[in-house]
Amino acid sequence: MINKLKGCGVAIITPFHKHGTVDFTSLGKVVEHIISNGVNYIVALGTTGETATLTEKEKVAVTDFIIETTDNRIPVVLGIGGNNTQKIIEQVKETNFEGISAILSVAPYYNKPQQKGLFYHFKSIEEVSPVPMIIYNVPGRTGVNITAETTLKLAREVEGIIGVKEASGNLMQIMQIIKDKPNDFLVISGDDALTMPAISAGADGVISVVANAFPKEFSDMVKFSLEGNIKKAKEIHYKLFDFSNAIFEDGSPAGIKAALEYLELCQNNLRLPLVKVNKQTITNIHNTIKEIIS
Repeated sequence: MINKLKGCGVAIITPFHKHGTVDFTSLGKVVEHIISNGVNYIVALGTTGETATLTEKEKVAVTDFIIETTDNRIPVVLGIGGNNTQKIIEQVKETNFEGISAILSVAPYYNKPQQKGLFYHFKSIEEVSPVPMIIYNVPGRTGVNITAETTLKLAREVEGIIGVKEASGNLMQIMQIIKDKPNDFLVISGDDALTMPAISAGADGVISVVANAFPKEFSDMVKFSLEGNIKKAKEIHYKLFDFSNAIFEDGSPAGIKAALEYLELCQNNLRLPLVKVNKQTITNIHNTIKEIIS
């Protein structure tokens, strides 16, 4: 499983119709778009999928649809996380894991637990999970940073925790984890723009937002980076660089949805409290897309 989750994963969006229901036709188009263009795996029900706004019934329907559409061609990782440890444990116990290769669990948000609390939070979830687990560090959203020390303690002491998605933006922290981690522990970039330098430092891949729109280009960049072909990787990195920045100007996934509408893969609809990006950002996104596909 560790080898299957190296490379380029995609945190897939959840498309919506104008009236707010899930657009499964467009979701199918996005799944096919990313699989046919070389992505290594899909992450369902992540932040990019606006999971916080989905009902429990919708979460099950979206997950089942992605598994069915993927049809075992690439692994599917399921996002299961929150700030109530016991509730997540119960959710894991109730989940049908057929077709799920691993779970991605975000650090508890809002509570601001101590590092000891983070350790036991993830350990408790792993103990009931029938599949391997990747922890997700994104302090810009959660308000708490999983330190390198805590990540390494989890890597060494909790067998089922096989990796970390690191979106702290702190390359020093990421390199500390890479330097001291066990050989069978994945370090996965959670920042598109930092993916190439992170892999150059020893990371194993990315869970990408950009790859919803440009899966071939981003997958190729990751592949070249992992192979040590920095010249080719750098060419693609800088080709996508302005787009990577533009789609996050007014928040994610608003930016990537604006891009996907331009590429005719889904409509640019979000659920409150998220709203569409402003007009200037849309212009920037469209201009960067034109540069990439010209």
